[in-house]
Amino acid sequence: MRSIWKGAISFGLVHVPVKVYSATKSHDVSLHQVHDKDAGRIRYQRKCEICGETVAYENIQKAYDDGDRTVVLTDDDLASLPAERSRDIEVLEFVPADAVDVLRMDKSYFLEPEERALKPYALLRRALEETDRTAIAKFALRQHTHLAAMRVRGDVLMLQTLLWEDEIRVPDFDVLGGEVEVTDKEAAMASQLVESLSGDFESSDMKDEYQVQLQTLVEAKLEQGESLDTEATFGRDPEDDQAEVIDLMEALKRSIDKRKGGSDTEKAPAKKTAAKKAPAKKSAAKKTTSSKSTKKAPQKKTG
Repeated sequence: MRSIWKGAISFGLVHVPVKVYSATKSHDVSLHQVHDKDAGRIRYQRKCEICGETVAYENIQKAYDDGDRTVVLTDDDLASLPAERSRDIEVLEFVPADAVDVLRMDKSYFLEPEERALKPYALLRRALEETDRTAIAKFALRQHTHLAAMRVRGDVLMLQTLLWEDEIRVPDFDVLGGEVEVTDKEAAMASQLVESLSGDFESSDMKDEYQVQLQTLVEAKLEQGESLDTEATFGRDPEDDQAEVIDLMEALKRSIDKRKGGSDTEKAPAKKTAAKKAPAKKSAAKKTTSSKSTKKAPQKKTG
């Protein structure tokens, strides 16, 4: 990993030099825009609306426009702001671990201590763990002052930037003011359904199905080009064949029955399906190697 910022955690008179790393990354399949006619890549140019020239990135500055006047702000102007010059992650207070509303959480960062600061880093981490507290801190990064929650994750301190109060919208939905009558039977069945779906959160068991299917689509289109049959590739959605359930009680009952039936039989069919798919995967791999020279043509065609 590569650090994106260097600074120091400061709480009281204690100073802990740290490096900051992005804690997350995107797993999305990368797509770009092309011309539908010939699959040529679409690229955007930065053009000046006054002189019409294409402007290099290093010649672009930020500006504020109030409608009548434009104020150009150079990189030096922005770097001169006191908040931007600060390299402190300043701890403002320590709050109960569950006091931070999850709605306010934004980006996550890992904090790595400098070797000479290992002891105060470990001390802060231990203090947060033993008191079950989260540190609320303030720091400047990328021309923004951020409010952040500092917490412990394993043996690492991490920062989660928080949205400011005026960045949180207040939900105001008139429809929620209407009266709804929920019967005891409906409430009991809803609770039963919730119980049947209860479990510990295991994110490793979950997949971003859209990205998996998108990758499958790309690979299938590379092999088959315009002759691709998406229904043969993905199969038919069984829910397409089911009539819409309008009655709430009926929907709850079907959901519970489906869950009960599935809990006994889910695992066995899953193995069968996997066994069936394995040969298909092999033949797809053979196809790919035998048609290496023809791969590019379908790609250009499809765009």
